Amino acid sequence: MLSVAIVGGLHADARRAAVDRLLAEVPGSVALHHDLATAVRGTVVRTIRDRTGIVSAGEAPLVNDCACCALREDLVPELERLADDGLTRLAIVELWDSVEPKAMAEVVASADLRLTGVITAVDPALVLPYLGNGDDLAEAGLAAATTDQRTVADTFARQLEYAPVLALATSEDADDEDRALLAQLHPTARQVPIGNGGSSGGEGVGEDGDWESWFERRPAEGQGLAGPTGSAGPAGAAPADADPGRSPLAEAAFGGFDVEAAAAAQHPACALLPAEADECGVSTLVWHRRRPFHPERLYAALEDLCCAAARSRGRFWLADRPDTLLHWDAAGGALCVENAGPWLASLPDAAWELVPPVRRAAAALDWHPEHGDCCQHLVFTSPGLDRDGLELLLESCLLTDAEYAAGRTAWKQLPPAFDSLLEV
Repeated sequence: MLSVAIVGGLHADARRAAVDRLLAEVPGSVALHHDLATAVRGTVVRTIRDRTGIVSAGEAPLVNDCACCALREDLVPELERLADDGLTRLAIVELWDSVEPKAMAEVVASADLRLTGVITAVDPALVLPYLGNGDDLAEAGLAAATTDQRTVADTFARQLEYAPVLALATSEDADDEDRALLAQLHPTARQVPIGNGGSSGGEGVGEDGDWESWFERRPAEGQGLAGPTGSAGPAGAAPADADPGRSPLAEAAFGGFDVEAAAAAQHPACALLPAEADECGVSTLVWHRRRPFHPERLYAALEDLCCAAARSRGRFWLADRPDTLLHWDAAGGALCVENAGPWLASLPDAAWELVPPVRRAAAALDWHPEHGDCCQHLVFTSPGLDRDGLELLLESCLLTDAEYAAGRTAWKQLPPAFDSLLEV
């Protein structure tokens, strides 16, 4: 049965190194890659390669002027074809630079394909530079659509934090601070070393994306997709005695992946946020309070709060919107605030049965006799974090004793400073 593993990440050299390792170590494996850089010409280039080089290539037309949409439309039929052929043991979906693994994992899972691993490849020395890069993807030539408004920093953060496995390239430039930052950003991730993050060997589509020219130098007949484990197989197959169980990366590719659990772990209401930490000059501050923010004072402090840490995230509570759970997501000096729905405390008892168990469990951990699950739960991670200054600034944004005592009716009359961010 075909297994599917997704390998993504903005660190392209590390990503290619991880894919090359899997191709070399797993018999009967192929890698599918959709190059979205060619979307300016109206198409997305698809290549399929094994450990010897490219075995097929083609193009998929844009869908609604969106390269990522074309990827979604083309990926599932290709995976289903590989599954039907029965010659491939592992299909490695190598995502293009800015494609986020969450979206593709959900596409694969919804097609009833067997998704067995999601891996983000990382160069530890580049974690801080990428988290600090507030440039739009479009400016970097990495936008997946003309309407793509993501930044390098927030895209990299989501790629990093979604995957349960991080494939780490060896980097002479990485130091203890880089490794501590990575560990604190995603403390539950399994880290797998993959060696040097160099460009892949073997043949490939030219830099100009001219895949037609590849067909003139394609492998001879019979050098197609790798055969199943233990078979003599075509030229693309790994040695029959290769044992993927000996490789931590291969184990990760077959280790299993739960799409619903991964989505819950990222949902602001029940996200698995990092814990307090302080190591090698890198700190994580977990700030948890029961009192709501004053909207104007918090809004006035946003720039300082966003620049205080390389990465901050969590859920928060505004006094003028006491029933609304708000999502805080900041990287690269920019903040995204989203309405994540109601706090459970604001829902009628009958509605609780419609809420996933993981959400109810998270609410129970935060439950307060008066306010239920309404709270501030923000996490800030950064080298050189000014913990004391940050805590003072956050505390100054809360309601004062007099404002708090005035009650919810009065809170709702406070100026709605966040309307512009929430597009109300």
